[in-house]
Amino acid sequence: MQEQLRFAVSADAIHWKALNNNQPVIPSPQISATGGIRDPHILRGNQDKGFYMVATDMFTVKDGWGHNPGIVMLRSNDLINWTHGIVDLEKDYPQQFPNIQWVWAPQTIYDPKAGKYLVYFTVKFKDNPALDFYCAYANKDFNGFEAAPKLMFKSKYGAIDGDIIYKGGLYHFFYKGNTKDAEGKEVANGILQATSKSLQGPWVEGFKYIDAYSARHIPVEGSGIFKLNNMEEYILMYDLYTSQRYEFQRSADLFNFTQTPESFTKDFNPRHGTVISITRTEAQRLNNKWGGVPAELLDKSN
Repeated sequence: MQEQLRFAVSADAIHWKALNNNQPVIPSPQISATGGIRDPHILRGNQDKGFYMVATDMFTVKDGWGHNPGIVMLRSNDLINWTHGIVDLEKDYPQQFPNIQWVWAPQTIYDPKAGKYLVYFTVKFKDNPALDFYCAYANKDFNGFEAAPKLMFKSKYGAIDGDIIYKGGLYHFFYKGNTKDAEGKEVANGILQATSKSLQGPWVEGFKYIDAYSARHIPVEGSGIFKLNNMEEYILMYDLYTSQRYEFQRSADLFNFTQTPESFTKDFNPRHGTVISITRTEAQRLNNKWGGVPAELLDKSN
C-alpha cells in the first residue's frame, strides 16, 4: 500500500524501526480527497502543545501526476488521535489559483512573531514551468488557512521539497533546486540552501550544492533537516529516489556539511518524510497503539 502515512521510531535518529508492522497508521482515504497522501511533515507544537502534520493530497496510482491542488492538514494532542481538514487551492481560492496544476510537499513552522503556524509549499501553475514556494497561516483549528496563500520564495531556477530550520538568528531554507544554462536547459540539480533573518524573506539564495551526489548527476529530493538530541549536530537527509535509498550528511553550523554520505538502517522503504523528537512517554503511547517500539526506548533506565 503506497502513498499512505506510516510511523517509525529510533533511539539515535539513524537506526529506525517501523511501527504497526509497517502498515499505515491512518488510512489515506480517511483524511484525503484523492485517497492518497505524499510528503508527510510533522511538527511538535510551540511549547510542546500538540502536533501538527501536513501532506500532499495526491494519489498517483489512480490519478497520475497531472493535477493535484490539495493539502491535507492534521492536528493531534497525543500522536494517536488526529483531527483533519483539506485545503484545495483551486476550489477554496479560485481567484488567486484558477490555473493551479500542482501543490507539493507542504511543511509547517511556528512563527514566533505572529504567534501562528505557517504552512509553506511548492506551487506550479498550468502552462508555466516555474516552481515557487507559497505560504499561508493556518487557522486556529489547523484545518484550513486564514487567507489565500502568498508568494514566499522564488528561487532563480525553481525549487521543491523545502524544509526550514532556525539557528543563530537566521532561518535556513533547504530545498531541491537546479541550475540551467543560457538556453534554459537544466545542467545540474541537488540540495541548495537560502537564508533569511525573517521567516517570509527576503531570502538570500546560495548556489552551492550541498548533497554529495549533485556532481555525479545522481538525483536526490525530499530534503529534511533536524537537530540531534543533546548534541550540537544537525542531520540533512534526502531521498535517492531512483535507487530506493535514504541517506544523510552532518553539520554543526548548517553551512558546512560532511562530504561522505551515510545511510540509515531501517526495516522499511520510506519516501519523502520528516523527523521529530519524542519523549519516552510518547514512545510508550505509540507502542501501546501500534507496537514496534524498540525496548531501549521504553526502558526508563536508559
